[in-house]
Amino acid sequence: MRRKWSGFVLVLGYLFLYFPLVCIAIYSFNESRFVTSWTRFSLKWYKILIADPIILKAAFTSIKVASISATISVILGTIAAIAITRLGTFKGRTFLIGSIAAPLVMPEVIMGLSLLMLFIVMEKIFGWPIGRGTTAIIVAHITLALSYVVMIIQSRLHGLDKEIEEAALDLGASPAKVFFVITLPMISTSIILGWLLAFALSLDDVVIASFIAGPGSTTLPMIVFSSLRFGMSPEINALATILMTVLSIGVIISAVWIYKSKSPRWEEL
Repeated sequence: MRRKWSGFVLVLGYLFLYFPLVCIAIYSFNESRFVTSWTRFSLKWYKILIADPIILKAAFTSIKVASISATISVILGTIAAIAITRLGTFKGRTFLIGSIAAPLVMPEVIMGLSLLMLFIVMEKIFGWPIGRGTTAIIVAHITLALSYVVMIIQSRLHGLDKEIEEAALDLGASPAKVFFVITLPMISTSIILGWLLAFALSLDDVVIASFIAGPGSTTLPMIVFSSLRFGMSPEINALATILMTVLSIGVIISAVWIYKSKSPRWEEL
């Protein structure tokens, strides 16, 4: 009885999470402009979407910003996580941990407003960033995603056996070689997961980007949010379907790669 009830709750949870996404995908092929009525199957809205230069430019900007910010977040997050877990107690450690964890509980509205004021002051004093364009959004998204990346990689480092790294050091390996040959392969799955999460956070952000984006740096979520003010458009359904498909393929490929990259040697660790 308990197993049947657990299965029912599981199915109900999946329906709650994914049924709206399925509806969006289905109605993206609806010829009618109104989502309340189905007429017939059509690729009309995909053709309109591909021919829309504003959405294509915004999509390119969002993908570029998300890729760069996720990559930099992973690099900085790995360094910070290693400093916190491997360097022991050092001056400023508590402040470092607190500053990294702060964005996790900080409302995005406050973050967006504070970053906007920061960039305005920096532009007046240093002349950068001019107009608060794509570069400013990348810096803001790094600030947003860095905390999540550090938490993911830090949790993995806490679970590793330090004796393996210490044995390599005793055998004459340099700290750099220990990191690249031993530590990095063991935390590679966490790095990939951190990158995917940072990419998704950047691609999904609309609040912080709305504060910081200047002329010519409009992101895709901003376009979607502004278009919803005038009613739900099937063009947005088509865009959401493409994004869901691409991201799902990326997640599946990453999961398969992570699963196949595991060997009995690392499983024992």
